[in-house]
Amino acid sequence: MIHGAYCVGCCWLLMALLFVGGVMNLLWITGLTVLVAGEKLLPNGRLLQQVSGAALILWGGTKILL
Repeated sequence: MIHGAYCVGCCWLLMALLFVGGVMNLLWITGLTVLVAGEKLLPNGRLLQQVSGAALILWGGTKILL
């Protein structure tokens, strides 16, 4: 129960994104799966996290401004 509550607490946004993206486009889900797997499995996963995070922030910023 504790682990389940922790998982729901930390991953609810990812699960919502997977649901919305999965309903809309399978390619988004595939890309997100590859990104998360790379962050977890690659030796330089921390670097991938930082680069992908910065890229997504920049992309979101451009979407807001344009």
